[in-house]
Amino acid sequence: MKLVAVTSCPTGIAHSQMAAENLEQTAEEQGHDIKVEVQGAMGAENELSDEDVAAADAAIIAADTSVSPDRFSGVPLVDGTVKDAVNDAEGMVADAIAAADGDAPATGGKGEDAESTSTESDQQRRRGGDRSKSFVARLKRLFS
Repeated sequence: MKLVAVTSCPTGIAHSQMAAENLEQTAEEQGHDIKVEVQGAMGAENELSDEDVAAADAAIIAADTSVSPDRFSGVPLVDGTVKDAVNDAEGMVADAIAAADGDAPATGGKGEDAESTSTESDQQRRRGGDRSKSFVARLKRLFS
């Protein structure tokens, strides 16, 4: 099975690289082809081409930043965090395979159900409270 993935974190120094390596190792151990694009503060490495995405059976987005799912339209999509890919790459690959086989609903796709599921899972995974009340947010409001 052919998979594509994007890992992205705000700094892009270690966590997105670790997530990419875990996804690559797990997929290869299971006999799947995978190409992983790593995004971070320095830009994108190993960028996915339109051909890579079109040839993929499923896509994985493991990101703590906003990654547009639009480029994966028509491809079953599994959406998670960088932490998910670092700690449970096997689960993400299994979810992608299930989505490609039609055994599980793809997340991050079109439709109201997918959007509400994505919002609920983001709320469950987010830690640290309300970002609008953070020190940086207060500084931005002060200086704007």
